[in-house]
Amino acid sequence: MSLLPDFADRFEVVCLQARSQVGLFVEQISRWQPRSACLTDVAKPPPGLPRNTNFFTGAKGVLEALTDAAPDVVINAITGAAGLPASEWTLQHGKRLLLANKESLVMAGAHLMPLVAKHGGSILPIDSEHCAIHQCLHGEQRSSVRRIWLTGSGGPFRQRPLDTFATISPAEALCHPTWNMGPRITIGSASMMNKAFEIIEAYWLFGLTIDQIKVVIHPQSIVHSMVEFIDGSMLAQCGLPDMRVPILYCLGFPSRLPFDFQPFDPTRWRSLEFTTVEPARYPAIELAFEVLRRGGDSGAVLNAADEELTRMFLAGTIPFTAIAEIATRILQDRSPRPIHSLACVIAADAEGRNAATALVASAYANDLHNKQPAR
Repeated sequence: MSLLPDFADRFEVVCLQARSQVGLFVEQISRWQPRSACLTDVAKPPPGLPRNTNFFTGAKGVLEALTDAAPDVVINAITGAAGLPASEWTLQHGKRLLLANKESLVMAGAHLMPLVAKHGGSILPIDSEHCAIHQCLHGEQRSSVRRIWLTGSGGPFRQRPLDTFATISPAEALCHPTWNMGPRITIGSASMMNKAFEIIEAYWLFGLTIDQIKVVIHPQSIVHSMVEFIDGSMLAQCGLPDMRVPILYCLGFPSRLPFDFQPFDPTRWRSLEFTTVEPARYPAIELAFEVLRRGGDSGAVLNAADEELTRMFLAGTIPFTAIAEIATRILQDRSPRPIHSLACVIAADAEGRNAATALVASAYANDLHNKQPAR
């Protein structure tokens, strides 16, 4: 929101949504005076809302507020599967979707991408990696692309001995070396499940084959991603890590809007490091390619399992290594099914969550019993 005062003549905020941060929410509503607002986890309108703002609650309120506000552009930064209905609504109404909720395409790329073609909307990726690829591909023919290179910092455990991974604590996993993000995304960055999701997202966004998507570790997070062309040329999008830059790019596209951002000094980055992804250190990466090979609703199952397993890790129920191990087993034990509608995705999501809960209960029964309070 800090970008908008500089472009008040270009953008109008017509809808704001949040989960439960009432104080900040009311402050922003008071400042921007949107037509509609929604708090998904708050049952009643908080005090201090302007009278001209229509207030909605709950998961249904997300879509009700969007319908009431009728925006031209929707920024979807909802975390997890909860963001999928807003993505579907935006594309069904032929709007421009600025997507930070990568789970939408992970879960339902086969469902959402046809909506773009059918209703005339568009998707612009706010994730720094996909925004970088978008910039490198702008004006290029897809047939000229040999492959893309998604970069990842490697998270906090890039150099940690592998034989200590089972003892990783939630506090350690929440210390990302570059970005300041929410718990689920930060844990996903530590395991690189987040990068696995970006592989799936790139597949759908840019119409690539599995073999055209590569991942490389880049600890400095200066090169946000690269495109390699069939003539041997490479294009990379670089810059200091700040999410305001890709957000502004997507808001202004196809124009570039001026932003008083810290100038880039290449002499500060005379040495940039790139290393290969170690499968034993980051087993989640292979899960992405397994999802793409399986197709159907596999992505929805993987995302649901990861959400539940991440929650359990943060609660101390399972070790860090169990996130990828159990997610792998869930994929292997279930045959993918085609996606005909959002209902198919929601059903797969429920199956993934139930499978994660059941497998954890089975594998860690003794640990769970010992955690029960004494009677």
